[in-house]
Amino acid sequence: MNMITKITKWGNSQGLRISKELLSNLGVREGEEVEVLLDGKALTIRPNKNPKTKVDLTDLVAEMPADYHVDESDWGENKGKEIW
Repeated sequence: MNMITKITKWGNSQGLRISKELLSNLGVREGEEVEVLLDGKALTIRPNKNPKTKVDLTDLVAEMPADYHVDESDWGENKGKEIW
């Protein structure tokens, strides 16, 4: 499947609109990351194989053992103008 589209100004950058059908065939949905590769004079767009996942602090804390305890550490005398 091919399509013709235009490069348009998008803030301080330029954007490229891609049809919903083309993205569907690629297996990508709105909001997902893609990898854009430059191969000579051609661009290749493919799904990102290693997307960054968002980490939720609440989920991380829930995974902590119930008996987890934080000890206070003494780092010695202040060396600068720290106010504790």
